[in-house]
Amino acid sequence: MTDGPESGERDGGDDAPGPDRVRSVAVHREDVANALEATLRSDREVVLRATPPFSGRMRARLHALDAGSGSDGDGGAEGGSGDGGDAPEPLHVDPRALVDGVPPYPEVDDTAAEYPDADLDARRERHAAAVEAWREAVRESVGSTVEIEFDGESRAVDVTALG
Repeated sequence: MTDGPESGERDGGDDAPGPDRVRSVAVHREDVANALEATLRSDREVVLRATPPFSGRMRARLHALDAGSGSDGDGGAEGGSGDGGDAPEPLHVDPRALVDGVPPYPEVDDTAAEYPDADLDARRERHAAAVEAWREAVRESVGSTVEIEFDGESRAVDVTALG
């Protein structure tokens, strides 16, 4: 997944572990589908987030940017280690950037229009099936690279899709 000296940086490298060291990001397919669905279906901004300290291989986890700080599941306050130092900010990856060709989300009205003579229960079941098919398409479309931004720069890193 990585090349070069990054494979051993967890033992205490000679450089501060900044986001420029990231060579690959591991994401769970289900997290990508959940983040993308939340982003498309609400006004919330949901991303996949990798937190410092950075290394060559990072795991990016589901994170709502409007969730506030402190109890976000990543072990502390937003943006640092709590030591008052110059800790780098977490990396945020838009779920749309992780999916090759984001399929349109199935809207309830569109599903109902496809089956105008169906009763309400049948339309609900068909819509649930359409949403599950959309989620499966998203899970299967996670790309192999993504552009990440840090310090005003953008570069491609490898993506490892889990699950």
